[in-house]
Amino acid sequence: MAKRKTKFVCQECGYESAKWMGKCPACHQWNTMVEEIEAASVKGRTGYTSGTASSQKPEKITSIESKKEPRITTKMREFNRVLGGGVVLGSLVLIGGDPGIGKSTLLLQISAQLAEKALPVLYVSGEESTRQTKLRADRLDIKTDELYVLSETNLMDISRQIEEINPSFVVVDSIQTIFKEEITSAPGSVSQVRECTMELMKIAKTKGIPVFIVGHVTKEGSIAGPRLLEHMVDAVLYFEGERHHTYRILRGVKNRFGSTNEMGIFEMKEEGLREVMNPSEIFLEERSQGAAGSTVVASMEGTRPVLVEIQALISPTSFGNPRRTATGVDHNRVPLLMAVLEKRVGLMLQNQDAYIKVAGGVKLDEPAIDLALAVSIASSFRDHPTKPEDIFIGEVGLTGEIRRVSRIEQRVQEAAKLGFKRVICPKNNLDGWNYPAGIEVIGVSNVQEALEIGLHQ
Repeated sequence: MAKRKTKFVCQECGYESAKWMGKCPACHQWNTMVEEIEAASVKGRTGYTSGTASSQKPEKITSIESKKEPRITTKMREFNRVLGGGVVLGSLVLIGGDPGIGKSTLLLQISAQLAEKALPVLYVSGEESTRQTKLRADRLDIKTDELYVLSETNLMDISRQIEEINPSFVVVDSIQTIFKEEITSAPGSVSQVRECTMELMKIAKTKGIPVFIVGHVTKEGSIAGPRLLEHMVDAVLYFEGERHHTYRILRGVKNRFGSTNEMGIFEMKEEGLREVMNPSEIFLEERSQGAAGSTVVASMEGTRPVLVEIQALISPTSFGNPRRTATGVDHNRVPLLMAVLEKRVGLMLQNQDAYIKVAGGVKLDEPAIDLALAVSIASSFRDHPTKPEDIFIGEVGLTGEIRRVSRIEQRVQEAAKLGFKRVICPKNNLDGWNYPAGIEVIGVSNVQEALEIGLHQ
């Protein structure tokens, strides 16, 4: 009998080695090498084809017919927006998020909405029994005969049920529990996740069935398994939020059929997830009036402007090195802006602790929030509040200049809709458009000028 060969595979990046190593030489993670039995080569393995044999030949790009991808829309407009307008037929979508954040609840609600359109939906649960899924469905008040629930982890049996039912939509929860019999490693390993995802992709592309797969996340917040998994799927969505807060954010980080900058906001209720149509009101409803260090910025999340409160607390340090803590923004941006304020405005911040927070648990990463951050820091340091009806928009350069931002019209219109009276923005953004009625737009060219306007009562 031939001796079975073994290999060591990194569970983070998929690197293979003939011997065990404490640190993976590819991704530099410790204790991620797991011994696996090397599978025999499978003869005759072929990829999927999306059409006839002629489609495998090279074609001139000018002769290829272009057409819009058909989409299935759900009742959740926030979900449709993140996907680019709806679920694309034959797409493979990966959804990741922390345990207990609501991934299964979201997909079960989406499945029920599609089933109500007389579209058969197969919900495969590898982590829960059918009775447990039924309990969640009762809580969500789901009553439809077109929603089929299968508690199975064997990919061959799942494929057989897909052939019999011929569903219009498939959900697999989660990919880390599914295994393929030909692969000898345990479910959740790199080889199992890779091969099972490849098989599901073949089903999605050849049958035109949208497939949603749920992926576990690591302690760093990224989807567990090899990075190849994210390259294989058509879209990668992250379901974010604090377990102890009711609001959840669905964010797209990869989408072959739409923008990757879209964001959907949901509120977790007893009866399930409810979409939030106007998130600006939610993020500003608990804002303190007349508090120093609080400003409001109009940030763009995809095509949607969102008004968010930025809070700063500046206090004298008790340590040799002052602390710089940021929640919701890049922590490297805080010392950069403090250095600009110190050099260009003359604020002595080198012996001050700085604590920055974006209210509501939102993460902002665009340059247009720089001015609001700088004004928040200066407002807290001087203990001088800004006017509650002011909005600050602009990118701050290292020489203290305020640079233009994109989509200023949508930002100002959202501010006017929520009752704000003044917008302090870059001077270069003032030309070429009409201001909404009832709001004053003030252009500034540097940080010093913005502080004189924003902190002057």
